[in-house]
Amino acid sequence: MRELDEIDRKIIAAIQVDGKITAQELADRVGLSASPCARRVRLMEQDGIIKGYTAVIDQKKAGLPISAFASIKLERQREEDLDRFSQAVTRWPEVLDCYLMTGQRDYLLRIVVRDLDAYEEFLKDKLTRLDNVASIESSFALKQVKRSEILPL
Repeated sequence: MRELDEIDRKIIAAIQVDGKITAQELADRVGLSASPCARRVRLMEQDGIIKGYTAVIDQKKAGLPISAFASIKLERQREEDLDRFSQAVTRWPEVLDCYLMTGQRDYLLRIVVRDLDAYEEFLKDKLTRLDNVASIESSFALKQVKRSEILPL
């Protein structure tokens, strides 16, 4: 993987703030002409540095005001058990983030739902039906203080 230089970092900073920025605006902002700037963006996309583009949706206005965090402990942590759990979680649209963790718990999930009944349904119909789940500890967010996808480059 190639090393990011200062211009690459400026490009990334600009598109993290505004993914809909035009190629010309981006080039002007980072001090390049449009063609070399577009080439750098294309290379970063090909290298997987830029993984994609998305819109940031207001969770509450979209009808999903509840954010739950579930800490999962598995009975066993063999590779095939971890893979099976990971594969199941990736199929569930309610799970926005899933992290394999160190410490007392094996996974941390961020789950969004419309209400507590929907969370209960998610637990009963999906999470508790997985083999190898030893325990689930849920916490609910009262307020989102910060959310960011902007990396501190």
